[in-house]
Amino acid sequence: MLDRVLTRRREWQLRRFPKRGKLTLFCFVLTVLVLRANFGAGRLGTPEKDLDEIQETFSYIHRRVEPHRVLEEASVVDRERELSGGTGSNSYADFDVSKIFKDEDDGVQEFKRDSSLPYTLGPKISDWDQQRGEWLKKNPEFPNFVTDNKPRVLLVTGSSPKPCENPVGDHYLLKSIKNKIDYCRVHGIEIFYNMALLDAEMSGFWAKLPLIRKLLLSHPDVEFLWWMDSDAMFTDMAFELPWERYKDQNLVMHGWQEMVYDEKNWIGLNTGSFLLRNCQWSLDLLDTLAPMGPKGKVREEAGKILTKELKGRPVFEADDQSAMVYILATQKEKWGEKVYLENSYYLHGYWGILVDRYEEMIENYHPGFGDHRWPLVTHFVGCKPCGKFGDYPVERCLKQMDRAFNFGDNQILQMYGFTHKSLASRKVIRFRNDTSNPLQLKDELGLLHPSFKAVNVQTRI
Repeated sequence: MLDRVLTRRREWQLRRFPKRGKLTLFCFVLTVLVLRANFGAGRLGTPEKDLDEIQETFSYIHRRVEPHRVLEEASVVDRERELSGGTGSNSYADFDVSKIFKDEDDGVQEFKRDSSLPYTLGPKISDWDQQRGEWLKKNPEFPNFVTDNKPRVLLVTGSSPKPCENPVGDHYLLKSIKNKIDYCRVHGIEIFYNMALLDAEMSGFWAKLPLIRKLLLSHPDVEFLWWMDSDAMFTDMAFELPWERYKDQNLVMHGWQEMVYDEKNWIGLNTGSFLLRNCQWSLDLLDTLAPMGPKGKVREEAGKILTKELKGRPVFEADDQSAMVYILATQKEKWGEKVYLENSYYLHGYWGILVDRYEEMIENYHPGFGDHRWPLVTHFVGCKPCGKFGDYPVERCLKQMDRAFNFGDNQILQMYGFTHKSLASRKVIRFRNDTSNPLQLKDELGLLHPSFKAVNVQTRI
């Protein structure tokens, strides 16, 4: 009985199968037609083209949905941040920036030097000239001279790893580094900007010593390292240093022989802008200066000695400039022969005697002299644009720094037909119309393609 019922049921299902199959096939065909109507039939109407266009359509829909999804996820994150008690203001004015300038404590104790031992910048090196000479022979593709008479130079400057202590200080640091980049580009000089304190003991004036030593040893192809303080600016973009003059010298600073060697005057030279040759002599000089630099008792005691021994020096902790004067004056036989105290041009020019004369210079002279007629460097000693307090009125310092920047910047802008409206203005004006033959134009100062930047390399086109 059961077998008979199952047999009839199966027979009934088999009879209905063709009808259902027809209906399924009809629905499939109808679906294909609808898809082709909505998404297109492809360029040739082939199934492959249909599939490509369907995939592209769905990809477009996905791309349209993606931004909405990101916004939704961002909203979820914001809601989670609010629930967790966090603050997520989009206003920089409302945000306490001090939160992000706190160094995280990784639990690793910093290395501390044995204070009973004299301070050193690193392992003693006595054969640097030999090591460097061998390296240069093995690496002829990195010559230490870019032409017969022009050495490879690295200009080094820097600032604190933290923001300035006043609202506008970082803006003036930006102007200062822009100014240095311009001069270096025109004169084919490499530049290194440092924001790291390599040795916590050598802070303040002395931070440059560990950095200079590290760069000399890491760049044997550099012949001269040119240190320049962050508050100094180039104001003669056309002046090329007389490199041939220093072929037998290892250290070049702005200064006067009689003030250093005879008077022992603490301002007889300036260490805000100087040239140092990459050689053993220079490493030995750095090693001689360094023991006076560690902050704390050592630096304070050294400061007392320097104040006692040097003419006109106020009472304060040891600084690198006073230490340099002291070393040269008391050990002239050892160091003096290789030191060139330059005063025929302003390797360092005190801003107080220069900035008010810029208009007079523009009227009577032109860039390229580097001296009192058109100073190479204007150094804003005492302004301390990154600090809380300076030695001069803030308004005067900032206005004169703007004038010095524009004074140098005009020499760059003139290459492209522009100039500042005035030395006190940020706005620029065009003084030369464009032409359909731009390569026939020549800038007045010849800074676009100066002879001192030319190299003997064949041009490939």
